[in-house]
Amino acid sequence: MAFPRAPGYNNLPNGNFSPVIYSKQVQLAFRKAAVCDAITNNDYFGEIANFGDSVKIIKEPEITVKAYERGTTITPQDLDDEDFTLTVDKANYFAFKVDDIEEAHSHVNFESLSSNRAAYRLADQFDQDVLGYLTGFKQAAISGNANVVNNIVNGTVAVATAGTDELLTSMKLTAADFNAGNAANCVGLKPRASEAVPTAAGVANPLTVIARMGRQLDLQNVESQGRWLVVDPVFVELLKDEDSRLFDSDFGGSGLQNGLILNNLHGFQVHVSNNLPSIGTGPSTTGGTNANNFGMIVAGHSSSVATADQINKTETYRDPDSFADIVRGMHLYGRKILRPEGLVNAKYCLL
Repeated sequence: MAFPRAPGYNNLPNGNFSPVIYSKQVQLAFRKAAVCDAITNNDYFGEIANFGDSVKIIKEPEITVKAYERGTTITPQDLDDEDFTLTVDKANYFAFKVDDIEEAHSHVNFESLSSNRAAYRLADQFDQDVLGYLTGFKQAAISGNANVVNNIVNGTVAVATAGTDELLTSMKLTAADFNAGNAANCVGLKPRASEAVPTAAGVANPLTVIARMGRQLDLQNVESQGRWLVVDPVFVELLKDEDSRLFDSDFGGSGLQNGLILNNLHGFQVHVSNNLPSIGTGPSTTGGTNANNFGMIVAGHSSSVATADQINKTETYRDPDSFADIVRGMHLYGRKILRPEGLVNAKYCLL
């Protein structure tokens, strides 16, 4: 009963004069922005159809240039036809049912609401998995941020020197890359406002880390057009502490727009995501560089990672065991690191 009554007042004692009204306006949950479609390519989208399909990708053959002198006998080289494989080995599904009586008497369309939420959940799981994969981690549990080192190769590695996470060791930034810190530890970040040029082992400014990521890509001859950077909200806060003008529209920033926050920062298009790997207590861990509690940021080129995804099947059918409609759907996809030299990541924590 919504209204209290005075002691001894017994008129309409059950309070049924005040009905409970259910609004037809449903409160929708907030949704995380997905970024993987913006940073990967789908060149092989049309070449997959079923779970277990494989796509063989031929690499450009390397050519040897030799010095020539007059009269030199020319020996043509044999061309290599090296390839690697993208395997479609990921499939997720949803299923729910709505009873006929519930549908007839409900004041909202639960089937439509649930279908919309299911589509978001499939997209979010895809984003978490791909961001973890291209950063070198995998999920310990579905629908969670990647938090375990990836040791499963999708198909075959694109470069022979890549590890079981399909990445190059030289493209992983740690505390060792800044003031000779410990290679096992994450980089301790300190905004420029608090210390212009950190000198402690393993400590750096946020923009210094981003500049180093750009340098690593430059050393690999990665073209400047098409570069992207994905950071998490903790790192974004550090960037704001670094220089608030970075996110002021008068200086080229535009705020959060479907994950994209900056069009050009040290040559990167910057996206923010809550789906990046989080290890231990995550990126907001304070107390200095360490090896167990940190967050990850990752940068690369749009040609570095391919995704091939589709909703393979969505259907509604009658439940054979009750009077209800069952809605189910499956998301089938594959992802492959094509150019590990075009990906660079950094693990970090707070000081």
